Amino acid sequence: MIHTGMRDRARSLRQEATPFEQTFWSHVRSGRFSGWKFRRQQVIGPYIVDFVCPKAHLIVELDGAQHALHQPYDQARDAWLHAQGYRILRVWNPTWSQHPEAVLTQLWQMLTET
Repeated sequence: MIHTGMRDRARSLRQEATPFEQTFWSHVRSGRFSGWKFRRQQVIGPYIVDFVCPKAHLIVELDGAQHALHQPYDQARDAWLHAQGYRILRVWNPTWSQHPEAVLTQLWQMLTET
């Protein structure tokens, strides 16, 4: 069961999406990325992830500069998510804005790995 506060926070994050999240979402929403379905600002356990493809157990995190200051938290979070069977693709916002095709290629490779 998802805690009400977490659900409300995820909803708020969806409404306040960054420009980076908005453009990434435009590529992957509604199965637009070769039929792979993604959810955004999804609660998984005690965390909210930016994007998740449940079928592939793949999480995509678009990180801004604030993540440079929160590395221990991100490492613990990633370890917990890995223990739950998720793979994580972390992308810095400037990388997404400057090289979206390279990011989408990497995403495709991770989705189609066996």
